[in-house]
Amino acid sequence: MMGTYKTIRLKKHKEESLRRFHPWIFSGAILSKDDGIEEGDTVRVVGFDGEFLAVGHYQIGSIAVRVLSFEDIQITQDFWRERIRKAYEVRLAIGVIRKNGGSAEVNTTYRLVHGEGDNLPGLIIDMYDDTAVMQAHSVGMHVNRDAIASALLDVLGQGLRAIYYKSETTLPYKANLEQENGFIYGSTDNNMAIENGLKFHIDWLKGQKTGFFVDQRDNRSLLEHYSKGRSVLNMFCYTGGFSVYAMRGGAKLVHSVDSSAKAIELTRENVELNFPGDKRHEAYCEDAFKYLDSHDDAYDLMILDPPAFAKHRKALRNGLRGYIRLNVKGLEHIRHGGILFTFSCSQVVTKDNFREAVFTAAAQTGRRVRILHQLHQPADHPINIYHPEGEYLKGLVLYVE
Repeated sequence: MMGTYKTIRLKKHKEESLRRFHPWIFSGAILSKDDGIEEGDTVRVVGFDGEFLAVGHYQIGSIAVRVLSFEDIQITQDFWRERIRKAYEVRLAIGVIRKNGGSAEVNTTYRLVHGEGDNLPGLIIDMYDDTAVMQAHSVGMHVNRDAIASALLDVLGQGLRAIYYKSETTLPYKANLEQENGFIYGSTDNNMAIENGLKFHIDWLKGQKTGFFVDQRDNRSLLEHYSKGRSVLNMFCYTGGFSVYAMRGGAKLVHSVDSSAKAIELTRENVELNFPGDKRHEAYCEDAFKYLDSHDDAYDLMILDPPAFAKHRKALRNGLRGYIRLNVKGLEHIRHGGILFTFSCSQVVTKDNFREAVFTAAAQTGRRVRILHQLHQPADHPINIYHPEGEYLKGLVLYVE
């Protein structure tokens, strides 16, 4: 059907990526656009010859259009409801929503919508028990936030008590939207959710991302498997997720380190929530590199999960240097026979980039290193097969002789 949306026309031969269903159109591919198109508008995209290609959200910047559909449709309330319903069905199918079962089986913490991976580019929705935390990374998703919230209510029904909108820091600052975080449906004082039977306070008000790093759930479980009897260092601990899993796994001691006093406070709260009065855990507010230099050979299980060192392509070279430097420190100071979990959450750092950085670090230290596991994001953070950029989380588990 012909839509009522204004039209963007592409240059010759710039439609090839869309024929391969890639959901981004870059500004350099655009030949012309109708008058009056504003940031956040839904637009029709046509080829040089006028043939329909896609419907999507227009935005000023490098990524000019994020594709919502490769069919010529109107983006109605039914569209939002159907996309969110399909995303919910995937989470049911992979078994990540578990409100009943044994004490270690309950899981009420999961990602419901993962942007391009759920064919909703620019939208993130994380579930923390009966609260949804919604985050817009595009102006188009921000414009449609109320319609999306309504669709969420239709799909989740009684399972949803509140929707918290947390896009203050993720929307393009040049759009001048002056968006403030806050509840757009209901409200709640309950900020606790359960991940694989462990309880966590979720700081959706001021915390990073949507308040918790949901994407490390499977990797935390793997760490638990290796923790028994080991001395564990959780570097860049944030809310202490890895620390709590290590405690349940039977670690001999667990030390959590972060340069943020707020993160240390959250970590202590989460450890106390699950292991009240347990003396095995200590938390330190300190710089990672300084801490590692002053604690040589103290740990035989180490987690290096830093914030993104390269947030855009221009920062890639410096970011890779940062990963090399950090992994050199970790490999230098871990005990013989130690196990190192090391991660990159930088989207522009490929798996090969990261592996090469860790290889370089190992070579610089001269330690003998084996790769035990190659890690990535969990199934509730799916990767659209036509959008390889969605594979942002990379990790390696190393055995260090």
